[in-house]
Amino acid sequence: MTLGALIDLGLPVAELQELLPALGLKDVALAARRVTKEHLTGIKIEITAGGRQPARTYRDITAMISRAPLSEAVKARSLEIFRLLGEVEARIHGQSLDTVHFHELGGLDSIVDVVGVALGLERLGVSRVFCSPLPMGWGMIAASGHGRLPNPAPATLELLKGLPVYGTDLPGELVTPTGAVILKALKAECQPCPPLTLTGVGYGAGSRDLPGHPNLLRLYLGTPLAEVPGRRETVLVLETHLDDMNPEWYEPLVAGLFSDGALDVALTPIQMKKGRPGVALTVIAPMAAKEGLLARIFTDSTTLGVRVLEVERVTARRWPETLDTPYGPLEVKVMEYGGRRRVLPEYEACRRLAAAQGVPLIEIYRLIPREKLSG
Repeated sequence: MTLGALIDLGLPVAELQELLPALGLKDVALAARRVTKEHLTGIKIEITAGGRQPARTYRDITAMISRAPLSEAVKARSLEIFRLLGEVEARIHGQSLDTVHFHELGGLDSIVDVVGVALGLERLGVSRVFCSPLPMGWGMIAASGHGRLPNPAPATLELLKGLPVYGTDLPGELVTPTGAVILKALKAECQPCPPLTLTGVGYGAGSRDLPGHPNLLRLYLGTPLAEVPGRRETVLVLETHLDDMNPEWYEPLVAGLFSDGALDVALTPIQMKKGRPGVALTVIAPMAAKEGLLARIFTDSTTLGVRVLEVERVTARRWPETLDTPYGPLEVKVMEYGGRRRVLPEYEACRRLAAAQGVPLIEIYRLIPREKLSG
């Protein structure tokens, strides 16, 4: 569906058809046709194979992509998508990464989808991706090579961690592992569409018909009107003052608040009435977590009341990356605001690498550059 929407936006079908022999896919054909889904039309991609396709492993697929005559940017993006998908599948099914299989036609679809999307994004000049909250279906689904699985598929849920989702009354798969991993690899930002000059709209059609729901993926293509630094969203601030609580109870309270969806929790020493020392509990949270957090505060603390405020929160863009260091790969966090980027150490990753290499923690921190000028 993503590939179909990119074609609707202007990606030439001929380039995708030339992609198949470039990847070494023999007796495989790709066609694109316009179909109607609940009174709306979109491009449906059909991939057919002349014979039975082999069950390709992760190693097979990465080799195919690496030797294909593609730009380095398309190769890198395609390999990153398959790495993320392969790691999740390996973890879920208890396999090593190199032996993960992408079975038969499903694997063939994934190869064309992933590399085709990477090619389409390069051709259309896409540099940043936004998405709306993602719908979840219900029931069971048939998974090639794995029998029947709960819906959404376990791999889909793993890949969607960190993105907002919502349940629907529709049976069947509404977000596939391939769709989820594309969003993950593109570091899609789930927030309202930023101000832009709209230059195109594309619709990609799925195979199923959903009564009352057009089974289409819609993509907007546009040029930002102005660079808006940071992400802006409305969040909750929950506050209460405590002066009669056993200090040993704060640890489980804070842990429970984080497990219920809090974005941040702070405990601040304060002076209360009658000269009593107390603690100000401050919780920052998404709007949807309000009731669960209130229940946690009233259940696990001694408070009799909580102040609830809605405030604007501005956050820098951030994403994980891996640095090559003399001691081995190191995961760091990259933040960007107003076009400036900084590389931030991840304490646990630094601590693990220092312990594994037998060097002081400060030595690992010294390997991290302050600025990241490209990426």
